[in-house]
Amino acid sequence: MSFRKRNIGVQRSPITSSHADSTVETNSAPSPTASGIRPSPLTGQATTSTGAYSLDSLLGGHAGLALGSSLLVEESGTTDFAGALLRYYAAEGIIQSHTVHLVGAGEQWIKDLPGLVGDAEAAEAQKQAKSDEKKMKIAWRYERLGQVDADRGSRVVPQRGPAPVQNAEQQEEQQSLAFCHTFDLAKRLAVPPEADINHIAIAPQAPLSAILQNVAHRLNTSPPHTIHRLVIPSLLSPALYPPTAGAPENLLQFLHSLRSLLRQFSGRLTAMITLPLELYHRSTALVRWAETLSDGVLELTTFPHLMDSANSLAESGGARATDEQPQGMLKLHKLPVTTERGGGGAAAGVGDDLAFTVSRRRFVIKPFSLPPAEGDTEAQQGNAEGGALGKATKIDIEF
Repeated sequence: MSFRKRNIGVQRSPITSSHADSTVETNSAPSPTASGIRPSPLTGQATTSTGAYSLDSLLGGHAGLALGSSLLVEESGTTDFAGALLRYYAAEGIIQSHTVHLVGAGEQWIKDLPGLVGDAEAAEAQKQAKSDEKKMKIAWRYERLGQVDADRGSRVVPQRGPAPVQNAEQQEEQQSLAFCHTFDLAKRLAVPPEADINHIAIAPQAPLSAILQNVAHRLNTSPPHTIHRLVIPSLLSPALYPPTAGAPENLLQFLHSLRSLLRQFSGRLTAMITLPLELYHRSTALVRWAETLSDGVLELTTFPHLMDSANSLAESGGARATDEQPQGMLKLHKLPVTTERGGGGAAAGVGDDLAFTVSRRRFVIKPFSLPPAEGDTEAQQGNAEGGALGKATKIDIEF
């Protein structure tokens, strides 16, 4: 039996004044927020933009690439459409004042980054995109609510009266606060002199391990709230890497170490890698292991020939005569966060038919659908008037 009095509280060890002061200072000090970072709408995990809004919307519903994850972009054929995604990713990092680690590419690669779209051009592109869609009439009270800007992912509230005039400093500040910017492939990005770009040369001896040593050193010596982006174009390409880099013991060790580095700096580092499938086929065990060690895997499959307006397949993907024609198919084999840490809901886009279009100005991912069959005059006429689905009639709506 215990004879301790019940009305005496449990005594706690005394805290020294110096320890208490340090605790208060640590808890009261606000942590700076990095630009270009926002929580996931599903899980609250910190995410950053890839620079392409259409790609951000496919990454498991997180509206961006989760920090501490990698994205492997595979491409079949001799084209370099995956390089456009890398340039979007690097340009977004420079605009957001992130540290960009570029492997195996020189200054010219940075000079070819796409430039920002002006406010007038962005508004015109948004107006054209909205004109293609049919406006659904709903209750009058909902028409006053804010609309979602499909190009930048920000909430646009309709204003009454003339729009306020903004000077150059306010416009620049508004662009810097955006999560995903709109880029134009026909323009060139004006890289600011204070941009932190780390060019990593490929060493002839042990090139893969030297890459991670360089990145780890910069992560340890940089401020604790700096966001880093690792850009690796054309991994294992014979034009950049020695033949020994493609050995399984070297590549798999590199991917294991990169995965460990991403988990160690899970709130500061992301990576995007491109891999040419013409040199390393996807059916090989080496590529399968590379996909397993990557958090997200995309595959770009180009069409075997260029499509023109005379080809019946040119109107695939719901494209009309005035739309840009797709260059190939996009497959989502694996999504970050969804496959390992859970969450993400239904993996939107996995298993769907998606096509990508790389025009002179932009890179867009959209759903893919075949054109109407030959002989179906009614369906072909509806496709010419209102897209792939045609005009909806009363009979089509009733069910």
